Amino acid sequence: MKKVILVFSAFFFMANLALATHQRAAEITYRHIEGLTFEFTITMYTRTSSPADDTRTTMPVSWDDGSGDELPRIVFEEIPGVFDISLNIYKGLHTFPAPGTYTVSVEDPNRNNGVINIPNSVNVPMFIETSLTINPFLGYNNSVQLLNPPIDQGCVGKNFVHNPGAYDIDGDSLSYHLVVCKGGGGFDIPGYSYPKTSDIFSMNPVSGDLLWITPVLQGEYNVAFVIEEWRHGIKISSVRRDMQIEIVACDHDPPEIITIDDTCVLAGEFLQFDISAFDPDGTSVELTGFGGPFEQSTSPAYIQPDPAIGNDTVSTSFYWQTSCEHVRFEPYTAVFKAKDNGFPISLVNFKTVFIQVNAPAPENLQADALGNGINLSWGKSQCENAIGYKIYRRSGESGWEPGYCETGVPPYTGFRLIREVEGLNTLSFRDDNDGEGLVPGIQYCYRVTASFYDGAESFASNEACSRLKKDVPIITHVSNDSLNLNSGNVLVVWSKPTELDTITYPGPYKYILFRNDGFVWDAPEEVAQFNSLNDTIYLDKSVNLNTNARPYSYRVDMESGTVGFIGSSQKASSVFLRTEPTDGEVRLSWLFSVPWENAQYVIFRKGPEMTTFDAVGTSILPLYNDLDVTNEEEYCYYIKAIGHYSLSGLVDPLINFSQLVCDTPIDNVPPCQPLLTVEPDCEEVANELAIQMPDGEICDNNENCDCNASYFLIYYTPPGGQFLQLIDSIEVNDQDTITYYRHTGIESVVGCYSVSAVDSVGNVSNLSEIVCVGYDACPPYELPNVFTPNADDVNDLFIPKTGNTGNPKANVERVDMKIFNRWGKTMYTTEDPQINWDGKNQNNNTDCSEGVYYYVCEVYIVTLNGTEQFTIKGSVTLIRGR
Repeated sequence: MKKVILVFSAFFFMANLALATHQRAAEITYRHIEGLTFEFTITMYTRTSSPADDTRTTMPVSWDDGSGDELPRIVFEEIPGVFDISLNIYKGLHTFPAPGTYTVSVEDPNRNNGVINIPNSVNVPMFIETSLTINPFLGYNNSVQLLNPPIDQGCVGKNFVHNPGAYDIDGDSLSYHLVVCKGGGGFDIPGYSYPKTSDIFSMNPVSGDLLWITPVLQGEYNVAFVIEEWRHGIKISSVRRDMQIEIVACDHDPPEIITIDDTCVLAGEFLQFDISAFDPDGTSVELTGFGGPFEQSTSPAYIQPDPAIGNDTVSTSFYWQTSCEHVRFEPYTAVFKAKDNGFPISLVNFKTVFIQVNAPAPENLQADALGNGINLSWGKSQCENAIGYKIYRRSGESGWEPGYCETGVPPYTGFRLIREVEGLNTLSFRDDNDGEGLVPGIQYCYRVTASFYDGAESFASNEACSRLKKDVPIITHVSNDSLNLNSGNVLVVWSKPTELDTITYPGPYKYILFRNDGFVWDAPEEVAQFNSLNDTIYLDKSVNLNTNARPYSYRVDMESGTVGFIGSSQKASSVFLRTEPTDGEVRLSWLFSVPWENAQYVIFRKGPEMTTFDAVGTSILPLYNDLDVTNEEEYCYYIKAIGHYSLSGLVDPLINFSQLVCDTPIDNVPPCQPLLTVEPDCEEVANELAIQMPDGEICDNNENCDCNASYFLIYYTPPGGQFLQLIDSIEVNDQDTITYYRHTGIESVVGCYSVSAVDSVGNVSNLSEIVCVGYDACPPYELPNVFTPNADDVNDLFIPKTGNTGNPKANVERVDMKIFNRWGKTMYTTEDPQINWDGKNQNNNTDCSEGVYYYVCEVYIVTLNGTEQFTIKGSVTLIRGR
């Protein structure tokens, strides 16, 4: 009975393989239902003539949460007008156990035979996957929907273009990139290659156009790409599409499309433009459109006629009555497809038009000064789906008018965002500088935009300006005493009020000066009082001042001897300088908190053996790197800040000095991160590491590292390991050449490497990128189907195919091989990956007769995760010959 079962099992294995050769293209998409529940759709395109199509009524899916299901097929139909291709759609619901990131996958044997760029495609499974991130803080998500089928055709020597027609209902940002097709276990298919091309095979990361210039060989090709969704800069989903392209021989060219470039439209307005297509060979042309605008549930776009069909040249028009519901941060993609009527196949071309739908600006912005702040009011947004408003402010009028498609308030206008308010009906805001009060006399100008849930902003409102009366003191100087920089005294100067209401606040008057350590006003103390409005200068010589250790902030209060407190100036701090010494450089930065604008800074330095300070540079930012220094020498610095108020009648410019700071540059800069590549030697079971410092220009432009390295540290993680281990070091050959290191004495080439660089004084770089050598870096473990043990030194042993081109032990730990004759009797067993069967019966050392022998081989491969096992079943023909 065992003999019969063995023969039947081998036949059943081969029969199942033949029945399961049908997969052409596939993808997984999903939509959110509620909570943690999603509906998944598996879309597959298969070979109609394969018997497997009729029996594949369910599809197994892994949910990546420890569970899986069989989803039922709800659509099974041949695609009209396309030879031997059927559409299969499987659908089902799944509820995930908790928020997190999940990769949903499907593996189905096998692909159709004859795919040019997939070796032995008939034995390679189709593997697709889609990831989703469930994060309540980011909001629930629906995957992209791919509106253009993943089956396409092209011609040898003719440009080929395909666009998946990705539409995201949530308005997330999309990006595209090519990947290697995957097979069994979700691994990259061994031996896979991108289609051969005369010039370019690439994918536009923004539009999603797959461009092939130009195909060189006829046949069927499979390519894969991933579409990623991004929300607020975070990747929340990805869909892998595996598609098939048939290339044939033909003489005609694809049609051309002529229409507008990217555009924008104001929500509520009607967008219309023309599209035309012509075929250079004069055949009939069909022009269609698809994409986001056509998929809207409210007021979708359309083209008329649809489709547009005609000889040689054809035209249609795009129409879209937009509304506020269409406003979003990302532009819509309208894709137009032209298809000719060429022979033997129809060629296509695509044109993508990005359309931005913008919200109208809030109207009638008004600004009215009151007390120590300015009250703003504006009209309600015309878009009921706005969630609030953004308020921008600058000093002085801008004279800016938004461009045609320019929404929000760009930074170059000088405005900065000061507040976001929630609610469509929130139509006012009081700007009092977060309770600190605005500076009297300064003209403040404002713009307001409506904001939307995905970060979109409307056009900016009109500009409204106002200013407070100058009825309180205005601080103009908080400076290190320029007459005696070494003293550490602080000079405080203010301007007296010129618009004081003396009726409401009759004299006599006095000022009270307060000081606080640091920028945070948390423990002010009274410094001095002044009984004259003209007494506006004070040199703070307090014995407990330490301007080298901390900045100081000041405020001037004003009181009436009759009615009491009148008001306060804005707080203003000293300029606080900090230094950071490094290799051949001193990096300066300075902090301050003042109500005026500092426009420029002059850096003064006193070097070794110098008695005076000299100006060594200027900056418009509170940063400066002094490169003209020598290690181990002391240098002293101070900053001269030059600023101004927009109010006339005040001292201009305002000059304030920082404290003095001295420091000494030292060599503490590590080498830059080295570059690492690893090439496995599959025959000798070794790995060759090539290590090099980055290009000199990269180092020169990086202030945090340099290219000076003396030796490299080598780190290694063995298969199944979790941590890098230091295994060796090697001296640098030359800064501009490659240093090679050969890692020998390893059981397998599988493993991960990283290196760091060390300079002559011991500074250590960051680790390089980790480079891993996986199982598929060496030839896969495959067995031949025939051998000839006739002692002619040619094919005398049954060994893996890799035995002729490398060492199977490079990626295989061991095997459990059993070889049977047709009656089920064991002829040979071994654990040696090389097998080395000489055609003899291992039981009695006699020659086995010619014929077919069956084997079951458990292969224990070495992977980055450790040892994994798979089974090879098959047969080998023993031929002795003469």
